[in-house]
Amino acid sequence: MTFVRLDRMDSVVVATRPLEAGSVVEDVTTNARIPSGHKVATQMIVPGDPVRKFAQIIGYATQMIHPGDHVHTHNVEFRNTSVDYEFATDHRPMRPAASVDTFMGYHRDSGRVGTRNYIAVLTTVNCSATAARMIANHFTPDKLAEYPNVDGVVAFVHGTGCGMADSGDGFEALQRVMWGFAKHPNHAAVLMVGLGCEMNQIDWLLDAYGLKQNPTFQTMNIQNIAGLRRTVEMGITKINQMLPIADEARRSEAPASELMVALQCGGSDAWSGVTANPALGRACDLLVAQGGTGVLAETPEIYGAEHLLTRRALDRATGERLIGLIDWWQDYTARNHGSMDNNPSPGNKQGGLTTILEKSLGAAAKGGTSPLTGVFKYAEPITAKGFTFMDSPGYDPASVTGQIAAGCNLVCFTTGRGSAFGSKPAPTLKIATNSELAARMPEDMDVDAGDILTKGVSVEEKGQEIYRRLLQVASGARTKSEAQGLGDYEFVPWQIGAVM
Repeated sequence: MTFVRLDRMDSVVVATRPLEAGSVVEDVTTNARIPSGHKVATQMIVPGDPVRKFAQIIGYATQMIHPGDHVHTHNVEFRNTSVDYEFATDHRPMRPAASVDTFMGYHRDSGRVGTRNYIAVLTTVNCSATAARMIANHFTPDKLAEYPNVDGVVAFVHGTGCGMADSGDGFEALQRVMWGFAKHPNHAAVLMVGLGCEMNQIDWLLDAYGLKQNPTFQTMNIQNIAGLRRTVEMGITKINQMLPIADEARRSEAPASELMVALQCGGSDAWSGVTANPALGRACDLLVAQGGTGVLAETPEIYGAEHLLTRRALDRATGERLIGLIDWWQDYTARNHGSMDNNPSPGNKQGGLTTILEKSLGAAAKGGTSPLTGVFKYAEPITAKGFTFMDSPGYDPASVTGQIAAGCNLVCFTTGRGSAFGSKPAPTLKIATNSELAARMPEDMDVDAGDILTKGVSVEEKGQEIYRRLLQVASGARTKSEAQGLGDYEFVPWQIGAVM
């Protein structure tokens, strides 16, 4: 097979391998060389007319497009969408699974279940980042050898926390991230390190979220302790006291309903919306049927597909919350002299994606087909079960940081161009959209979804494979990103607003 038609209403097909000029595609002869994953026109499209893929508009012709032409950025333009939204018109309740699936997780006193058992060194401000890294770096594999049930000591440091207003979107988002990591079920213990004079005060966080110091939750400020060296020494002492307690944790059986999975993509290509994303969507549906939770994010990357999600909303209010996020992003990009079409990236375009509308249609497929049960702010605790949405930028580290803070104890990440992403404390399972990538980056890709194209594997079968792998990872099986030590530098809270 040299091409694939995704819907009978489409005005293009997608090449499954490079096509030379003169190749025959659906009784149409190509007029130029077409790279794999790129689109070929199957009908005449006059300037100003829409170009359709997935039975949806992905852009508008800027010049005459003849049958057989390469359809891409040189002859297609983005236009802002104008949609009459429908709410809850395609709401199909998910039938509960016939049997209960389980995994082996860490049951916490909070009632939540973790998939990993880390000790976190969490910073309030960039000024305490070095101290936090020094504390965490002290605990080498040799020093942790006598604590086999502890996955590691991790420093979560960032570049903000001061030079910002003490209220508003930016401050509130950072506080939610701090709280979410401080209370995350994948953490057995937490040490929070501040400088002392920063805007993001530890005491404010404790008061706002009702956090109390105890043997597994400690705080300290460099200024109060009188210097970096003493802070590092005291931090090491505190964690040495936490380690025996953390090591007492043992895995025990838990229902799959306790899993919350971040649905993420990065380095997308034209196959993302054909193979890996629909397969992940099916895995999400299987998890939802168990009573679990899938969390889609990256608001700019559902732009143009949001109308498909509002139709699946539980009710009108849920759908309108999603539209409110889209409106905020349109205003945000306009204020900053940008465009929603600044995404896709150059790599996305090389992979065959032409506009954000096309990219979004593929990205939204990660959410499967179950009802949209909740829409949440960035890093806001996810309180709804089922398929949910969390506001975030499309920048993967910032988006995943918010999803983990919101409660995700697993991350599922699809990629077509390739990715070396990994996260802590929630492990990342990476899925290749095409078999060439899976073969080229075997140490990074956990699942090859390309065999949907190359071997005729169904989306249903691949979705079941991904779901089974998620249960295995939740029970302690290491992902490729964990094996390579990723996750120490991918903690990136979304920085919103002015830096002062």
